[in-house]
Amino acid sequence: MTDSQATRTLSNGTAIPVVGLGVWQVSDGPETERAVTWALETGYRLIDTAQAYRNEASVGRAIRDSGIPREEIFLTTKFYPGGKDARVEAEKSLQRLGTDYLDLYLIHWPQGGPTWAWPGMEAASEAGLTKGIGISNFSTSEIQQLLKVSQIQPAVNQIQFSPFEYRRALVEAGEEAGVVSQAYSPLGTGRHLGDPVVARIASATGRTPAQVLIRWAIQKGLSVIPKSTHRERIEENFDVLDFELDEASVSALDALDTTHQTPDALSRSNKWWS
Repeated sequence: MTDSQATRTLSNGTAIPVVGLGVWQVSDGPETERAVTWALETGYRLIDTAQAYRNEASVGRAIRDSGIPREEIFLTTKFYPGGKDARVEAEKSLQRLGTDYLDLYLIHWPQGGPTWAWPGMEAASEAGLTKGIGISNFSTSEIQQLLKVSQIQPAVNQIQFSPFEYRRALVEAGEEAGVVSQAYSPLGTGRHLGDPVVARIASATGRTPAQVLIRWAIQKGLSVIPKSTHRERIEENFDVLDFELDEASVSALDALDTTHQTPDALSRSNKWWS
């Protein structure tokens, strides 16, 4: 990682940048390649993809074409739990990405239960296919079930998180277990940008609504992976490390929560794998 990157240290000792680019719902090919290229040119050093996104090959091409040494980039992909063997699928991801290792490999969601795929994740780690392993969309109870059987503890839990989905109890449970939370959809896929409270704080701080939302999540201790395919927004989303929200602003954003600061990763109705 470059010295200018704000990072959090994971349980395996590696440093994860607090701001990265997510490429969920970004089309394979030029669209993904452009987004990753622009992000790397802006200064991002965390790129997050997944087997289910079907754009790993494009992410890999953009990283190779950037000329940035691989060791300076934190690369994450996720095991699609419709597959059978997380280690085998990690090898396939590495082939598509055109790299020798991952920095982080996550179970994308706990389909079939929170523990069955973990031995394959640990096997991928032990084989040197990835530096770290973790989870995504796991609730507090699912984390606790996993910790009872794991030989290697999960380093990260990637979750839907914003002031409107302030999963405080889940984040705190992760911290107690040594699991860093990472926020996806911090802008609510754009839904939260027009909220009047967010707009008022943005105006008062001289920042954009997107910057306010991302900064709030950073101040809660999370790594954040906003998605965009527009160069100006990719640049805007990264420009969040040189200001702080004051206590009044943070409290006003906290009050937007609709989840009652839940320990759950998603509401029952939003669990698409159920």
